Amino acid sequence: MDLQHLANIAIEAALSAGKIIQKYMKEDIVVETKEGGSNYASEVVTKVDRECESIILSHLNPTCKAFDIGLLSEETKDDGSRFEKDFFWSIDPMDGTLAFINKQPGFSVAIALISKDGTPVIGVVFNPSTQTLYHAIQGKGAFKNLKPWWAKKTNDYLTYTTDKKLEDTPQANKIQGILNKHKANLGLKGITELSGKGAVMCAISVLDNGPACFLKLPKKDKGGGSIWDYAATVCIYNELGLPATAFNGEPIDLNKKNGAFMNDEGVYYSNLNTE
Repeated sequence: MDLQHLANIAIEAALSAGKIIQKYMKEDIVVETKEGGSNYASEVVTKVDRECESIILSHLNPTCKAFDIGLLSEETKDDGSRFEKDFFWSIDPMDGTLAFINKQPGFSVAIALISKDGTPVIGVVFNPSTQTLYHAIQGKGAFKNLKPWWAKKTNDYLTYTTDKKLEDTPQANKIQGILNKHKANLGLKGITELSGKGAVMCAISVLDNGPACFLKLPKKDKGGGSIWDYAATVCIYNELGLPATAFNGEPIDLNKKNGAFMNDEGVYYSNLNTE
């Protein structure tokens, strides 16, 4: 399978969806709800999400037929093809819908190609707010705007990226303890918080603001992000040689048998070493 060829198609799909998002960025969009997890962010959807999915599928569906690839997309019911095919596309047409609705940066398009064993081999992220493209291909490195890219670790403080403020997060004390430990171990001067982004841009922001981390603790409530929230950025982190794991340090299961939600695993992304 020609991963470069498929990555090029995924990039075109993400850029096409990004143009749709940019068209609506200043408009007041009607917010609908769908069946989701236990939190509001997993239940909101707009016509923009659906238009983005449609344009992405117009690019990717031909590859599914030509290369026998399965499909998992946020706004379409899981058809189980990801368990039958050697590879499947994972699509988040617009991650960070809440940020988009609130007209604040933090939303993006994310597309990944994942092997049946849960290993992402292509990851594509497009940030429409800054018109920045990030992508990675297994064994070929990570790229920013199509140029080789390495994560930054230039700050003398720790950055914690999060979808919602730490003070509003369950088990905030436990997370604060983890952050304090990182700060002390690295001899950093303080901790700053970047909140309000979707999971995809939280992970990308860690790479642009190191030393930094993004994490979600395991929980019983349905939610905690889904396969499509993490697959593309896990691929990018793998190519950068940085941790993007379940909270316990094990590989994230990106082809879960019991649904797409990650609440039982949690996630942990980091860009911490200061050397």
